[in-house]
Amino acid sequence: MIAFVRGRVAQVGLTSAVIEVGGVGLELNCTPGTLASLREGSNAVLPTSMVVREDSLTLFGFSDEDEKSMFELLQTASGVGPKLAQAMLAVHGPDQLRRAVLQDDVRTLTQVPGIGQKGAQRIILELKDRIGPPTGGAMGGTTLPPAEPGWRVQVREGLVGLGWSAKEADKAIDVVEPDAGQGSVDVGAVLRAALRALSRA
Repeated sequence: MIAFVRGRVAQVGLTSAVIEVGGVGLELNCTPGTLASLREGSNAVLPTSMVVREDSLTLFGFSDEDEKSMFELLQTASGVGPKLAQAMLAVHGPDQLRRAVLQDDVRTLTQVPGIGQKGAQRIILELKDRIGPPTGGAMGGTTLPPAEPGWRVQVREGLVGLGWSAKEADKAIDVVEPDAGQGSVDVGAVLRAALRALSRA
């Protein structure tokens, strides 16, 4: 297993970063909060978790050991794979997830794309005795910027997939964000509004 990587940040993308280690570029899937802390050309040390499948080896990178531990713990809940665990950490930091589970906060968990009410209740039931209390760590918001809302990530990826640049996508999202509202956001409606904004630009 690869426990961490240390090297030069060769590239930072929308969902992953490439770290050059000994002349080899390792691609790490990361949350938006972790990616925001990386700068191309600088050196970084990222804890990692390797997910092994029959047809792939995927490395996930994290801002600290707490985020890594939470990623691995989340996957012990029924129906939570690495993609969903990463999505949960993209929307909520480790301490936010701890509070949500300990306080039976279904609403907070259902803010994550892919988690419905029953899924949230199952996660709470299975993790409540093992998740531990909030630690007050870095992902609580003291050293890293807050993670983007999940709907922003989805809309950006949708726009980039349609051929717009990430910069253009972010500008359009900023324009329509005030109309997106709070709580449950209709990603499809926001995407359509962002496309209208881009067509007017």
